[in-house]
Amino acid sequence: MTFTSVTDVQERLQDVGYITSKEIATVVFLASATGKPILVEGPAGVGKTELAKAVSRAFDCELIRLQCYEGLDESKALYEWEYAKQLLYTQMVKEKIGDVITGANTLSEAVDRIADQEDAFFSERFIQPRPLLKAITSEKAVVLLIDEVDKSDPEFEAFLLELLSDFQVSIPELGTKKARNIPFVVLTSNNYRDMSDALKRRCIHIYIDYPQRDLEIRIVSIKIPGITDRLAEQVVDAVRSVRRVDLKKKPCISETIDWARSLIALNVEDITPDVLIETLNMLCKYRSDAQAVKDRVQELLAQV
Repeated sequence: MTFTSVTDVQERLQDVGYITSKEIATVVFLASATGKPILVEGPAGVGKTELAKAVSRAFDCELIRLQCYEGLDESKALYEWEYAKQLLYTQMVKEKIGDVITGANTLSEAVDRIADQEDAFFSERFIQPRPLLKAITSEKAVVLLIDEVDKSDPEFEAFLLELLSDFQVSIPELGTKKARNIPFVVLTSNNYRDMSDALKRRCIHIYIDYPQRDLEIRIVSIKIPGITDRLAEQVVDAVRSVRRVDLKKKPCISETIDWARSLIALNVEDITPDVLIETLNMLCKYRSDAQAVKDRVQELLAQV
């Protein structure tokens, strides 16, 4: 899975609905050319997760997602044994156990004979692959999204370092599983905690911030084909003014688009203080944030 150039990245991602800057496109191109993972950091809602989804659409391949959280361990990320299925099979073939131990003179010998058959119950038939094992053993190349890696524990991050270095895992009962195809890996972080230097060394790092004005206007215009240039500019300028307020959660690009759609639904042609206040719930997700914007609405729109 490779792109031919930075321009190719921009064009193919745009074709699947993801508008990107040249900086981001360059990182994606280099990741595809070198096989290195991308570590994407930045505030929530700027398109980190969507970047991985867009790459999978551009390559027309499967996206395998591992959602990270506190307490996530290897068994939940790699594989689990289906113990219920193993027990069911044991009950179904229990009469065969007698055949296996026939002729055993001691209990120890009988146990040894049963142990010789354990491979039948610790085989791929009874293993439940989780996202990381799925990505490694996939017959076709995939995009592996390790989402919100900053929410995982440092111990799990250390495990990821080994995986991302060799793209192989060891399963005691089955041996080492090597990647059939090196996946295109995207890790995202909302800066819940700092990532280790070791992880950053293994990745191409990029920080995605809120888009520049011209890019955000372009995104809105492409996502909402019927919007006028004037309204698109007003929407983006208003949102950028709101982001300068000290808010608990600043409006992201998806909220810019949702707000623009709501204004079109209301047949709004110009954004006035009353319009902003009446539609503020599309931008602000906390009561305190909405009140902070209301208190400064005249000042904010004076900059639009």
